Amino acid sequence: MRRREFITLLGGVAAAWPLAARAQSQPQPREQIRRVGILMGGASADSSESQASMAVFLQGLQQLGWIEGRNLKVDSLWAVGNPDNARDYAAELAALVPALVALAPDVIVTNGTGTMGPMLQATRTVPIVFVNVTDPVGAAFDESLARPDRNLTGFTNFQYGLAGKWLELLKEIAPGVTRVAVLREPAITAGLGQWDAIETVAPSLGVEPFPANLGDASAIERAFGAFARSSDGSSTSGLIVTTSAIATVHRKLIVTLAARHKLPAVYPRKLFVTEGGLISYGTDLIDQYRLAAGYVDRILKGEKPSDLPVQAPSKYELVINLKVADALGLGIPATVLARADEVVG
Repeated sequence: MRRREFITLLGGVAAAWPLAARAQSQPQPREQIRRVGILMGGASADSSESQASMAVFLQGLQQLGWIEGRNLKVDSLWAVGNPDNARDYAAELAALVPALVALAPDVIVTNGTGTMGPMLQATRTVPIVFVNVTDPVGAAFDESLARPDRNLTGFTNFQYGLAGKWLELLKEIAPGVTRVAVLREPAITAGLGQWDAIETVAPSLGVEPFPANLGDASAIERAFGAFARSSDGSSTSGLIVTTSAIATVHRKLIVTLAARHKLPAVYPRKLFVTEGGLISYGTDLIDQYRLAAGYVDRILKGEKPSDLPVQAPSKYELVINLKVADALGLGIPATVLARADEVVG
């Protein structure tokens, strides 16, 4: 492992309980302290998205009566990845999973599709609540969304049809685009599913999609170079970045290369736009942590993961960076601006 951040999230306000004068002299029974383990990956612990996600999660638990230091202990481990070597990210996750399980948590909360395989190898008994996972049935993590058959449940980050909407959005903001590089992970179910959805709608939009495979930094640079060399020199090219932990780790590089090659690009997460990307449309991932707090509460109170259905996203957000649009010479249509949840730049 190249980097590991161990963070114990502290906080919570101890409630003041009025005590009768007679009871003040008697020892009060201590509440049982339950333990929640968190394994986060992709973005660093100090990113704005990570901090907001954890704040919403802990606030949700607190509102349900779980107070850090009184009846709850939270242990958090982070796999932030090494931008120079994508393989290090998988190795880091694989090492952190048993370290978290060894802390004997009552519930584990984790994010991203890449954590699920190592989690299921490490434990089939500790309840797991996941967020931001793509196609848990297709990836064989669960056999059913309605009634999970293993020790895990949670919240998916999108349905494959969303990938087609990325291409529709790209054509709205850059109508002249006729060829699109699709940055994806071809070795995982989610990468193939997103590619298939884009390939299906592309003919109706007059667009030719080109697969561009994610990997380490040099592989991503080669993919951009190969796409640029295949261009006819016109400004008809665009980019779609699919949901992927590796893409998140390399988001700064990807955004930089998109700007260098003057590619209007659609990203799956707001995080890319705040790093200098053009536009994103995807699940409100922070809201998923609020929902995850509810599932953790129910499990700590005795319910099983199999009692809690895997839920599809219910909130999406559209974020636009006008400064980047100006740099690309794009005028964002008023119809798109009107739908935006946030405009930056």
